Amino acid sequence: MTIHIADGSTVMFTGDSITDCWRTAPVDNPLGHGYPLFVAGAHGARRPTSRIRWLNSGVAGNRVIDLQARWKQDVLAEAPDVLSVLVGINDVWRRYDSDDPTSVEKYRDGYRRLLASAAAAGVRQLILIEPFLVPVGDQQLWREDLDPKIQAVRELAREFDAHLLAADGMFAQLSATTGPEVWAADGVHPTIAGHRALADAWLDLVD
Repeated sequence: MTIHIADGSTVMFTGDSITDCWRTAPVDNPLGHGYPLFVAGAHGARRPTSRIRWLNSGVAGNRVIDLQARWKQDVLAEAPDVLSVLVGINDVWRRYDSDDPTSVEKYRDGYRRLLASAAAAGVRQLILIEPFLVPVGDQQLWREDLDPKIQAVRELAREFDAHLLAADGMFAQLSATTGPEVWAADGVHPTIAGHRALADAWLDLVD
């Protein structure tokens, strides 16, 4: 089953820096410079009269707990018809750079509350993008923390009948053929090519 974005729909992207992608700095570009912009551009070129309202509420550094704090104001208040969420890498990262871990149970339960409130607010279609790590340097040690969180996202996608974008496996396959730095030079933040790959995979979910 694919996603149908009806004419006049509101599509919201939210999450962390990968979604944010400098949407407010150095000058305002409300969709940022990454995959949300590429999705909106490609979809608009295919359906130029569709009048889709594209929104980005990603904030750099966010974890699930940060999304919870601003969910009602930044996401639900915009009444999205389609909601795309990518969050999790900072829930992993803070364990290693700040000794501030997020357990998989806390991550899953917090994420579940976000999705439940979205469903209750009338969001009709959900896209969950797996958190991912491109194999660069010592960050592969993060796998012990990341992999259970990826599994939690997969479980939540089934629970909420959401569309899953399996980004971690996609980037692993791409990296095996070209080298990982092509897709995310620091292992976390996609390059332009990485953002385009995410956008293409997102659009593959759309009818």
